[in-house]
Amino acid sequence: MLIKVLLALVSLVAATVAGYVARNRYYFKWDGLRVKWAGFKEKQFRVNERTILNYGEGPNNGPALLLIHAQTSDWINYARVLPAISKHYHIYVVDCHGHGQSSQNPQAYSATAMGTDLVQFIKQVIQEPAVVSGHSSGGLLTVWLAANAPEQVRGIVLEDPPLFSSEFPRIQQTFNYVDLDINCHRFLNQTEETDFPAFLFKNSYWLLFFKEARHKIIRYALAYRRRHPQQPLWIFFMPPVMNEMVRPIETYDPHFGDTFYDGSWHKNFDHGEACSRITCPSVLIHAIWLYDENGILLGAMDGTEAERARSLIKDTTFIKVKSGHGFHFEKPRQFIRIMVDFRRQIADQSVPSATAPRQSSAAVVR
Repeated sequence: MLIKVLLALVSLVAATVAGYVARNRYYFKWDGLRVKWAGFKEKQFRVNERTILNYGEGPNNGPALLLIHAQTSDWINYARVLPAISKHYHIYVVDCHGHGQSSQNPQAYSATAMGTDLVQFIKQVIQEPAVVSGHSSGGLLTVWLAANAPEQVRGIVLEDPPLFSSEFPRIQQTFNYVDLDINCHRFLNQTEETDFPAFLFKNSYWLLFFKEARHKIIRYALAYRRRHPQQPLWIFFMPPVMNEMVRPIETYDPHFGDTFYDGSWHKNFDHGEACSRITCPSVLIHAIWLYDENGILLGAMDGTEAERARSLIKDTTFIKVKSGHGFHFEKPRQFIRIMVDFRRQIADQSVPSATAPRQSSAAVVR
């Protein structure tokens, strides 16, 4: 009897481990299949002779929604929320310049250049004013669009954008700068390493939190990279939320991060001035943040910066979420609920008239 119990326990543990590894290994493919079954098609839009925007388009089930991903990501990063949200919107989700299957053209790596191209995308592809939701740097582009092309934007959802924190000199004390932007600059100014994903992983700031285990993780990752040089990096013992941080790096252009390193991405784009010109319905989502022992901001905005954005964007609905920076990936149900609620707000056109910004009744999403 004891032997049977032990064998059952061993089998249970083995099945649990196998399931954990399978989830880490195949989450991307499973999510991608759900997007395909939901009716999404991958397409391309030629902006000009040198620039192509790759994008996914869903079925026409409502008003147009443009989704703009974060730096180092791609449109498939939204896969967990696309099937549900596509029941309420006609979704267009782009690969930003220098990401995914879109063109790598460093001359287009600025908020103004990218925003201008997205205006053309709305006019020529979507062909109607759109709700725009952007995550992180995609949120910055969403702010640019709402401020500079208001006639093309029906409403905006800002998913944890690095407002004010990504402007110089403030950016130098943020996680994205010390983890990504510095490494992009260093990679482009050295000749020893030609594989950017390997270089970035080897020098990543976030791996310092693993302390002594950091070196073992790096050795495993580099060995995997050598065995699979043309495939996205995958770490079998890391959960999807961590593997998703490294998967899209395979198609990311480090010249993009270099424009955040030297500040050129923000040329002619002042966050405060742009926020003050937003008049459309809006939602501002703020995720968890903290400072580490080195004074580096781990998050997109601290509390002061989030409050400043909230005060400048007229009548915005402010939502604090108990989530890391990748909110739509980490907490897809909550993100879906926010987008569906915003769809109703846009349909009703019941935008508050009070001059003071208000806080949502669902201020904390659990």
